Amino acid sequence: MNRIDRLFGLVTLLQAQRYVPAERMAAQFGISVRTVYRDIRALDEQGIPVSFEAGRGYFLVPGYFLPPVSFSTEEASALLLLETLGATLADRSIQPLVTAALQKVRAVLRPPDQTRLAQLDHGMQLAIPEYQEQHTQYLAPMQGAIAKRQVLELTYRDKAGHQTRRRVEPIGLVFYNFAWQLVGWCQLRQAYREFRVSRVQHLTATGLPFTNPAPLSLTDYLASLKLPPAKKVGDRRNRLP
Repeated sequence: MNRIDRLFGLVTLLQAQRYVPAERMAAQFGISVRTVYRDIRALDEQGIPVSFEAGRGYFLVPGYFLPPVSFSTEEASALLLLETLGATLADRSIQPLVTAALQKVRAVLRPPDQTRLAQLDHGMQLAIPEYQEQHTQYLAPMQGAIAKRQVLELTYRDKAGHQTRRRVEPIGLVFYNFAWQLVGWCQLRQAYREFRVSRVQHLTATGLPFTNPAPLSLTDYLASLKLPPAKKVGDRRNRLP
C-alpha cells in the first residue's frame, strides 16, 4: 500500500471508530507507531482535523466528514459475497438491511464495474441444510438492545414446548450449528442463559437499562463454557464456538 492510500485508509478508519489508538493503526496498516505519528502530522498539514485524547487515542474532530468513499471492484465483490451470506444466514430483520447497504455500494461504482458486479451476482449461490432457520425477524432489535444495554422482554418456548415470559439483559449473539443463540442475563433465573432465536415467540424492546451492575462480556461468557475454539469473524484474537 502506498502512502496516499494509507493516509486515506487512516481517515476512513477514524471516521468508522470514535477513538483509535496509534498501536491499532500501526497493526492494521503494517507500519510502526512512529510512522503513524508522521502520517497523523501529514493529515493535519492537509487540513484534516485529527485530535488526540489520552487513554483513548486519535479521533476526528466532530463535524468533519469526507465525501462518500468509492469502492474497488474487488471490495464490492467481497461485499456481494457478504450479502449472499447475510441473505442466507441472517433473518428477515437483517436481510433487507444488508441488501440496502450493498445498493449504496453499487451506486458509487462506475458503470462498467456495476455490470461486472451484476454478472458476479448471478454466479454465487450458498447451499445450506434444510433445517436452517430463516423465518425469524428478531436479530436486528436484539442487536439494538445489545448495543444500548437495554432489557428485552420475550416470550420463549423451550425444547419441551413449555412457554415462559422472560426479561433478558442481552450481551451477545452467537451463531453455531446453523442456529442463532441470544446470550443474556435472565432476570427470572438470575443467571446467564442462552435462548435459541427460533424459539422466541414474541419480542419487546423495553428500553429499560440493565439491572446487573457488572454484566459479562460475550467473550468472557464463552470462555467460561470451555468450548472448543473457533475463529471469530473479524477478530483473529478472539474465539467463538
